[in-house]
Amino acid sequence: MMQKKYLPRWRLGAATGLLLGLPAVALAADAKPLPLDTGDTAWMLTSTALVLMMTVPGLGLFYAGMVRKKNVLATLMQSFAICCLVTIVWVVAGYSLAFTAGHGATMPYIGDMSRFMLFGMEKNIKLGADTGFMFGAGSPNAAAMTIPESVYMMFQMTFAIITPALIAGAFADRMKFSAMCVFMGLWSLLVYSPVAHWVWSASGWVATLGALDFAGGTVVHINAGIAGLMCALVLGKRVGLGRDDMHPFNTSYVMIGASLLWVGWFGFNAGSAVGSNGRAGMAMAVTQIATAAAALSWMFAEWIAKGKPTLVGICSGAVAGLVAITPASGFVLPGPSIIIGLVAGAGCFWSATYMKNLLGYDDSLDCFGVHGIGGIIGALLTGVFAFGPLSATSSAPGGTSGSLHQLMIQAIAVCSTLVYSGTVSFVLLKAIDAVMGLRVSEDQEMEGLDIVLHGERLV
Repeated sequence: MMQKKYLPRWRLGAATGLLLGLPAVALAADAKPLPLDTGDTAWMLTSTALVLMMTVPGLGLFYAGMVRKKNVLATLMQSFAICCLVTIVWVVAGYSLAFTAGHGATMPYIGDMSRFMLFGMEKNIKLGADTGFMFGAGSPNAAAMTIPESVYMMFQMTFAIITPALIAGAFADRMKFSAMCVFMGLWSLLVYSPVAHWVWSASGWVATLGALDFAGGTVVHINAGIAGLMCALVLGKRVGLGRDDMHPFNTSYVMIGASLLWVGWFGFNAGSAVGSNGRAGMAMAVTQIATAAAALSWMFAEWIAKGKPTLVGICSGAVAGLVAITPASGFVLPGPSIIIGLVAGAGCFWSATYMKNLLGYDDSLDCFGVHGIGGIIGALLTGVFAFGPLSATSSAPGGTSGSLHQLMIQAIAVCSTLVYSGTVSFVLLKAIDAVMGLRVSEDQEMEGLDIVLHGERLV
């Protein structure tokens, strides 16, 4: 039986190339197709379904429970519509721009259009049902995979779906549905796909730098968080903020949504091992541990600061822990995962309450406060607590361990994502506002988006 080598979701060096945690035995110039592994394929099919569940219905319910009754259906509609819209955008061009090798000087920054409309994916099917696909074909770091490309494309699609859906939490209650659709479609192509290519493709510059991001600290959470902050700044504050009752409509929805996110996140993190292996098991374990630690950390911080622990608070803390452990999940052990969770819970509580009020922006459902700040905490602490043997291979037996040098690399990845995503998001929002307007009128906002935008009302 062929011995598998489980390789990490980062570039080990010029001699070995980049893999996404997938079992593989052949790299670069000598890479050849491998037989499909039914265990790996079954786990990735399961993980894909789990991550899709995070958006519909998980995130939809989580956000809908936190808005006012007059905006519940509009908030659910946002998550569902984004799921549909990004699916088509990903098939047409998003996947190709993110995960093909690219050409020439642009190779480290963006892919090419060789998978436009998923063109060429059928060639892997014609090779036979027992053959995997070549990840990064055409790049020096090509690697043989043990799952079908269709499964890998679908798994990555679910990440592309949930990332812009997270942004909706920042502009809840006040953005036009038409403007949202245009923004999300363009943002997926101009922001998400390039950043995914930087970090996770076989030729991306962040990957070749050696930055560690197992499941999306930069690509998903920091990316969405800073875009959400730009939305909050450009759109301005909700009408009646600080005067009207803005309490959540249904905290039961919040708890159900948070629970679906928690369960789905096992596909998000453990699935990012791209195989049914020991690394997936460790990623699952630290995800559970960090989430529990963060939920308790937020709960006690809120208890101390406000006198009572709340259901919305402990649920928000759990999400903060899920966010922070995401980039670290394939690189850290259980002990450090507790520290990551504790820091994320308290840090995100502070950012979602005191920092937001201090700086005066209206991030409605704390997209930046939880996903942006939580993603930054997780990405940086990955550089501190990374345990080398978890990312070791035969060609790099030491793997990558936490160090000051690795922390600096993580900081470069974080800052690059913040600058690029923040800048492009701001420009897109301003352009859309000039052409069609971003925000509903004050009267429409006061009446509620459910009836104004969708002609429906919750009874």
